[in-house]
Amino acid sequence: MAECILVLDAGTTSTRAMVFGRDGKLASVAQAELTQHYPRPGWVEHDAEEIWQKTLSCMREAVGERAEDIAAIGITNQRETVVAWDRGTGEPLARAIVWQDRRTADFCAALKEAGHEPLVQEKTGLLLDPYFSGTKMRWLLDNETGVQAAAADGSLAFGTIESWLVFRLTGGVHISDASNASRTLLLPLEGADFDEELCELFGVPRAALPRVVDTHGALAEAGAEWLGRTIPICGLVGDQQSATIGQGCLSFGETKATYGTGAFVLTNKGSKVPRSEHRLLGTVLCQGEGKRTYALEGACFVAGSLVQYLRDQLGLIGSAAETEDLARSIEDSGEVVIVPALAGLGAPHWKPDARGVISGLSFASGRAQIARAALEAMAHQTHDLAQAFAADGAAWTRLKIDGGMSANDWMAQDLANILDLEVERPDFVETTALGAAMCAAVGAGLHPDLPAAADAMRGNAACFAPDMDEEVRKARLARYARALSAA
Repeated sequence: MAECILVLDAGTTSTRAMVFGRDGKLASVAQAELTQHYPRPGWVEHDAEEIWQKTLSCMREAVGERAEDIAAIGITNQRETVVAWDRGTGEPLARAIVWQDRRTADFCAALKEAGHEPLVQEKTGLLLDPYFSGTKMRWLLDNETGVQAAAADGSLAFGTIESWLVFRLTGGVHISDASNASRTLLLPLEGADFDEELCELFGVPRAALPRVVDTHGALAEAGAEWLGRTIPICGLVGDQQSATIGQGCLSFGETKATYGTGAFVLTNKGSKVPRSEHRLLGTVLCQGEGKRTYALEGACFVAGSLVQYLRDQLGLIGSAAETEDLARSIEDSGEVVIVPALAGLGAPHWKPDARGVISGLSFASGRAQIARAALEAMAHQTHDLAQAFAADGAAWTRLKIDGGMSANDWMAQDLANILDLEVERPDFVETTALGAAMCAAVGAGLHPDLPAAADAMRGNAACFAPDMDEEVRKARLARYARALSAA
């Protein structure tokens, strides 16, 4: 009997295929980097065909000759990134606009000025920001002739990355799961499908959008041409919701933070539709048999991408791992503070026009101080979110962390210190992929429900307890507040 799950993890900087056992153990992995296109300041694009081809190559490499062992496929993905393609040919009509892209800031500002944000927030739990998918779809319709032509003749398909991959895997099934659909500005949190009023507001043709389905269940079927046999697709879930599931945050109030390209905090809000008074987001965590579980979310746009920037653009470090040794090599950052607003500021500030700041530089400042300040920025941003969650009545009692950056012990301890809270990190930090494996395992009937999957598939965890002097903590946060005002 096939008992393995193939997870396709389509991230921002890379795409991966990972094979998990029914017990959550990782059997194999294949990964390929994705080309980042920056045609103008604030613009970020991907080649959707490259995403598909590299995902296909990775899945074939990860599975090898073991296709008969694969019970189901789960897909998790960078959210909000928009692909436009032709339904007939399956070919992309333009480059994908990535979630980090800020080109629709003026459109969002105009909608706010016209008084539309309260309606949007009430229906979707989201704010009017270039981050979300709906305004990207509008921009493509306004600026790409191929998209315009496809819309005119009825062949246009819009979708986020999971929708795009399913379309290619199945040869034409056009679906999106509720967790990803809830990030478009077009799906009401309490609605089963995309909303006509919202589609009209953003100028997005309803006919171009996918059908909204569960995050776990019998959702579609990948064609035999890819791995030699048809395989059911039983899990679809946005990356941050997937990490929340992978962390086992399946009860009301449980909270996780993922530190990948960006930093994202989600608190499980159960069956209650979340309403924020402090610029946080309501989102769908998961959906099974039409029943939704919700989450309250705070998103910071820049986390691991700041370290990547120090490495690739500034040449200050040779590898991400080097930052931990540099941070430990000095007693403090020498008052150097970084506000990593390289793609604007996300929650709870929502300032798309903010720009990054490095403050406190002196002749004593060097590589070590800047690298340490980059890691400290993760705790500072998370502290901003913690205050907003508490103000919304969702104060954290413990924080579970994951993502590539969380493997840095120094950063994990710094989070505990600045938050004054116990921080827990699983031994297997790639919980985004694990969450998709759990969804697919439940969808395929390998486990009866998500709590049972979490019990069977999650491993052990390490804990970090706060040990920072309160005066040091206050001084750090005060310096950050001053730098933030300059951003």
